[in-house]
Amino acid sequence: MANIQQVAKQAGVSVATVSRVLNGQSTVTAKTRIKVEDAIKKLNYEPSLLGRNLRNSESRILLILIPKIANPFYLDIINGIETAALSQNYNILLCETDSNPERENIYFDLVRKKMADGIISMDPAVNIDTLTELAERHAIIQCSEYSEDSGIPYVTIDNEEAAYRAVKHLIKIGHENIALINTDEKYLYARQRKAGYRKALEEHNIPVNEDYIYYTQHLGFEYGQHAMKKILGSKNRPTAVFAVSDLLAIGSLKEINSYGLSVPNDIAVVGFDKIDFSNMTNPTLTTIAQPMHRMGTIAAEMLIDKIKGADVESIILDHELVIRESTSG
Repeated sequence: MANIQQVAKQAGVSVATVSRVLNGQSTVTAKTRIKVEDAIKKLNYEPSLLGRNLRNSESRILLILIPKIANPFYLDIINGIETAALSQNYNILLCETDSNPERENIYFDLVRKKMADGIISMDPAVNIDTLTELAERHAIIQCSEYSEDSGIPYVTIDNEEAAYRAVKHLIKIGHENIALINTDEKYLYARQRKAGYRKALEEHNIPVNEDYIYYTQHLGFEYGQHAMKKILGSKNRPTAVFAVSDLLAIGSLKEINSYGLSVPNDIAVVGFDKIDFSNMTNPTLTTIAQPMHRMGTIAAEMLIDKIKGADVESIILDHELVIRESTSG
């Protein structure tokens, strides 16, 4: 493979002149630029991206912080991020934090040491104080999960309004005894979705029954099963359930089926996210659709704009209630 010295010799110029051409500097005459470009083509020379990036103090790498790579919710968002990043000559590095501060610090150090140009954080349990401090000097964007008071730009949906619409749908088809399967309220989305649940009930003069609100530690399928087991064993069993994630809702469907009950005739179920699996269940799952691919695309575009020094505003995207068999028979 040809090197920069061979290109300089072929073009009859100095190595410094070749370097100026490669870096797009305007100090080179048009005639010299053409000679260098012809030499590059003739020798099939490929400049070192690493060397160029080091000279420009950039890595062209974006870090994506997610709590669990196995969670299918993140797949479309990551695809959106990658599509937008590659279109602007950036690469992405997936960082599974496992909500572990030590792991987070390893990834934060990559940005501090200029081995990455910025971060898109999707971890609801991220150390927001450290992230906010990092954002004072580096490009950071929050995607889906965010902190209201951090000052860090974010792209998300209106979680409260989405949950309100989901529960209102259940009320509209005749349900009043509606349970909520939620996660830990230290997460903003959990508080917002609970607020939407309460708002829908109160608007229709349905008392909020605290016994109908169930909490799980995580969003996994098995946690939905455990919550539904408690619901089905309760004295006054609800006729409908709103779960704050599709994984919890799909776990609930599995448990209902194992009890020999029918969805939606015995109990209706609504989820949240519209992951691919939500259309593969029996019955198919009514859910709130988040525009996940678009969310990822916009997050990447926001981050790259911020890396370039532009001011970036937070964005709230539209959502959609997708009605399927788990509420419509």
